[in-house]
Amino acid sequence: MLKDAITNDASDIHFIPRLNDYHIQFRKTGVLSPFQSIPHEQGERLIAHLKFMAQMDIGEKRKPQSGSFNTMIKDSPVSLRISTLPTNHLKESLVIRILPQEFQVPLEKMSLYPSSAKKLLALLMYSHGLIIFTGPTGSGKTTTLYSLVHHCSSALNRNVITLEDPIEKDHEDMVQIQVNEKAGITYSAGLKAILRHDPDIIMVGEIRDRETAETAIRAALTGHLVLTTLHTKDAKSAVYRLMELGVHWHDIQQTLIGVSAQRLLKLKCSVCETDCNTDCKGKGPVKRASVYEIVTGSALKEVIKEARGEDAYYQYPTLRTLINKGVALGFVPDSEFRKWIHEENG
Repeated sequence: MLKDAITNDASDIHFIPRLNDYHIQFRKTGVLSPFQSIPHEQGERLIAHLKFMAQMDIGEKRKPQSGSFNTMIKDSPVSLRISTLPTNHLKESLVIRILPQEFQVPLEKMSLYPSSAKKLLALLMYSHGLIIFTGPTGSGKTTTLYSLVHHCSSALNRNVITLEDPIEKDHEDMVQIQVNEKAGITYSAGLKAILRHDPDIIMVGEIRDRETAETAIRAALTGHLVLTTLHTKDAKSAVYRLMELGVHWHDIQQTLIGVSAQRLLKLKCSVCETDCNTDCKGKGPVKRASVYEIVTGSALKEVIKEARGEDAYYQYPTLRTLINKGVALGFVPDSEFRKWIHEENG
């Protein structure tokens, strides 16, 4: 199953319990497709084995759980992130997130527009401050973060420490800390410990609450470059979210140096010259690229003013503009822009 998923460039595997069996689906380029169905007994044994490998409680089926483990598939290292949920069928639903480990994609190759990659790399030259990445699940935030911190560690020779839940990609050239609430390593406690470990750059998996937000701001104020994520619809909403979490606007103005909202887009197939699918006559993987709505400098100052209720004027390339430009240039199919319009309109 795992070999087939990796061969098909799947990002997730879903185990869906049904009345008479378990239905297994692969998610590829954001779309679920059926793989096969297996009997309940076989599904339960497989889920129990995966939970054991991820150091989860095998006997607990009434509560959601999460974990991760590394393995070798097709002679390549892969990290598997496991999540379970109880369902109304008295069975567990399980999702596996597949995170290949053997390569690091350069940011220049991930971005649809080279100028966006240059802007993000330029932000890494700051000695201190806060950089926030936003976007929905599956938009490529984690891949972007890893690409940036890898660049900081290997090209800029800076001491990078990450705080993640869970660690998604192992890197030998940086210190990585796993959040473990049972052991007392929460995001806020881990951040406080990291500040005593002489870091140049801190990567925080996610700002989840007021305490984590305040600790990240404090780290940025005391001379560290902090990279983190938030769940907001667009770039400017990150400022409003920080204020909702109780961060004072003055601290935001002092520390926040950039916000990037991103989306992962399917590109037009060079063979089909249309929306590509699994039956593509080119017989190649569907290519994707990221677009980044980046707010920095004077535009960011104006956004903060607006969040305070003051009159503000700002202009920057929005996600809508960037996706529309990709369609106009012939890189992106029309369906991707229609999907964005549907998402924007709720």
